[in-house]
This record gives sequence, structure tokens and C-alpha cells, in this order.
Amino acid sequence: MPFRFYRCDPSKHRFLACFVCCLAIAFSSTNLHAQMGGGGMGGGQAQAPAAATKPKFRDHIHNRDGMALRREVGDAVVAEVRLVGNQVIQTTDILAELQTRKGRFYSEETVLADVGRLNDMGSFDHVTFDTEERVTATPGSNGSATQKSVLVTFYVRERAMVSQVIYHGDYGMNDRELSGRSGITAGDPLSEFAIETGKRRLIDYYHEEGFNQAAIIASIGLPGDPNAVVFRINEGPKERIRDIRIEGASIVSESRLKKIIQSRGPMMGIMSYIGNVADMKKIDADVDVLASYYHNLGFLTATVGRRIEYHEDGKWMTIVFVVNEGPRFSIGDIQIVGNEFITEESLRRRLELKANDVFSGTKMRKDIGEIVYGYGELGFIYAEVNPKTIMRDENGIVDLVFEITEGDRWKVNSIRVEIDGEPHLMRETTMLNLIEMREGDYIDRRDLETGRNRIERSQLLETNPTIAAPPDIIVKPLEESLR
Repeated sequence: MPFRFYRCDPSKHRFLACFVCCLAIAFSSTNLHAQMGGGGMGGGQAQAPAAATKPKFRDHIHNRDGMALRREVGDAVVAEVRLVGNQVIQTTDILAELQTRKGRFYSEETVLADVGRLNDMGSFDHVTFDTEERVTATPGSNGSATQKSVLVTFYVRERAMVSQVIYHGDYGMNDRELSGRSGITAGDPLSEFAIETGKRRLIDYYHEEGFNQAAIIASIGLPGDPNAVVFRINEGPKERIRDIRIEGASIVSESRLKKIIQSRGPMMGIMSYIGNVADMKKIDADVDVLASYYHNLGFLTATVGRRIEYHEDGKWMTIVFVVNEGPRFSIGDIQIVGNEFITEESLRRRLELKANDVFSGTKMRKDIGEIVYGYGELGFIYAEVNPKTIMRDENGIVDLVFEITEGDRWKVNSIRVEIDGEPHLMRETTMLNLIEMREGDYIDRRDLETGRNRIERSQLLETNPTIAAPPDIIVKPLEESLR
């Protein structure tokens, strides 16, 4: 549907550089050759891999992002760096974290940063430092001279380490599963915060598996082993769903509503113990799903609750979702605000919802997409639409307001093709022919998506995310256009 213009603000015409990033991660020539129809060498001609060689120091430093260069200033030199208090952590491992070193100029800022680095190691409860200034006389041809030096001492207090982790009372689970969930293993720093976090993870895991009554007590220490961590677990019964009922639904059948929720009841026969674990988080989420479903149908004031009915054995439950539908709303008035470049009449012709129609969330989202893509066809690729519903005093009537933020209008300044891997095997024109945009054109949002799909379906580039980043079209504003 054509758009009608009645105002053109030159200040809102801005430019973009459009990058066609064909491959973000290098791929082997064999893969590309195979994609373009060629064949590789036979298995009988395969060569044995070369022996591993030690990399050169230059290459080693390059792979580690280079050596750190720093300009040192100061009037005192570090005479010595001492460590006090470490018993388990090796001194060499601690010194490797420090930037304060013997022979360098002393800097209090560097020392404070070193304290932060030691704390970040997670092996110490407390880290402090002390300095001692020294003045030494150095004889020379013009008499003796004085030189300042500083002795820096770091005082550390090591954290106790976890000696062992014991799970007591886990009959429905095994220690391996619980260890992976708690995240606490022998040799970790002994931290009450980490233990409490691990306890919460275990409780969440038990609830996910249907043990909704599970309780866990975490403690530190055993006779003869003060650093042991013990989780005492009372699992309770594993709860399952026997039946699901929905009360109060009149406009939609119960069978239809059961299909849109995630909770499931038992299947027939031997399948009665599969897929019906009672996950309370999932049940609570189903309440929101049902409410959103009714709101989408126009029942904007609908509410949904749930009730749990346990059977005598405490292992089976019946879930009852209670629905209060309320009135179904119709649209009273539709307002469009914030549009400057496109006339309101042109926008209204794109809307599927009309006054006096029954409110539909699906149609409203479709209308938002039509407005956004309509702006995107004209270069307003960052246009946004925010819908608002305003209920009238009359029962069952709602006004709909589309608030538009147009943004700026963008043109294509340049198109560059960047190919990783072996770019000499691919011509730039091959990629450019797959997109319809040209330099100087206003950017069309639909053309962007069409170009992405064509490049992906062309089978000229690697699209497997485990091998390489998928090809993409990246739109980047020019720096001078943002000033």
C-alpha cells in the first residue's frame, strides 16, 4: 500500500554504512570447495599430521595479546616484596598476580590494585599491606648520594578449603547429580555464601523433579573434620499430577486450554509415570499463560487462579485452574500519535483492527508490524510503535492508542563485503548480487531481511554455527552522522 508524504525534514536524513559480513570465523578451503561442487583427496592419500613443535617466543607472545608495556615513574624503587600468612597457596602463584615487583618504581596505586587482584583470587578472607621506607647512601665521584627504596609486605589470611562434601538422605537422587547442581567440591574455598547458594540450587533442583516438600539443612564441620560440608536432605514424596481441571471457562473448551499449558496429566497404562511430574514453577507459569490467552482474545480483565487438591497418599495431586473470564472488550476509538513523516490516513489503511471490532491481541501485534515495516520501507529502520489500551467507563469498551517514535531516516552510504577464510575464492560481486540495496538508496527494512535470507540460502558460505558465525548483513551508522 503506498505512503503519502507531506513533510520532509532534511535534518532527519542520515547515512549508514552497510556491511555485508559474509563469514565471521575462518573456514577451511575443503568445506568451501565441497560447497562449490569440488571433491577432496581420497582417504588413501591422506598424510600423517606433523609432529607438535614448540611455538616461537614471538608467536607465543602474539597469541597472548602481546607483552604489557608500561612507563614507570617515581622517586622510590621497590627493594623487596614479601608475603606473610600464606600456608597452602604457593608464594610463586601469589607473586604472579602482583604488579608490584622488586626493581620497579613504587606506586601506591599499583599496590592497592594488587590488593584487589589478591581478593579476586577467592583464596583469601583478608588482604592488607604495609610499607617500610629505606634510604641508602650511594658513593660517587661527586660525593655520596641518597636513594630511596620501599619494602612492601602483603599480609594474607587464607580461607579454609572444603575437605569433603557429604549428601545425607538423598534416596531419590544420587550424589553425582547433586554435586553437579550444588557446585561445591572438595578443594574449593570454604565460604558460607557459596554453601547457602548451593543449598538453594539443590532445593530448586528437587522442586523441578517433583519433590516439592523437600527441605535441606547445610552445615560445616564433622567430628575430626572441621572443613567438611554436609547437606542433610529430607526429600519427601515425589509428587505427580493425577488430573487437570479447568473451571469457569465458557468461551473456550477445556480440552483446548489444556493444550496451551505445559503441565500434563498421566498417560494411559505404563505411561502413567512419564511427563506428569508436578513442577510448581511450571504450574504457576501456566496460570500466566491462561491469563495471557484470555487477554489476547479480548477478555482484558480476565483473571486465572489455581488450586491444588492432594490425594490421601500425598504423592498424587489434581490441579484445578479457576478462570474468571469477565466481559469481552470491543474497540471504541483508535488513535495514532507521534507520526510526522507519514500521514495518519496512510497508516490507518494498513490497520486490520477497526472501531467496534472485538479486541484481538494477535491483530494488534500484526498492525504494529505493518506500521513498523511501513516506516522501514522508507528508511526509518529504527521506528518503534508502543500500543496502549485505555478502558472507558462503559462496560466492555477499550480505546487503542499507537504511540509512534519515527527516529531518523537512513540512506546507504557504502556497502563493503568482508569475507573471512579464503576470500580469493569468492568475488565481491557474487555477494552484492544477492542484495537489492545500492549506495544512495534509502534503507528498506524488508530488503535487509530478504538479503539476509538470500545469503543464507545461497549455500556459498558456511552457516553451521558450530563451525563459523553465520553470514549476516550488519548496519552500522557512520560516526560523522551521529554528531
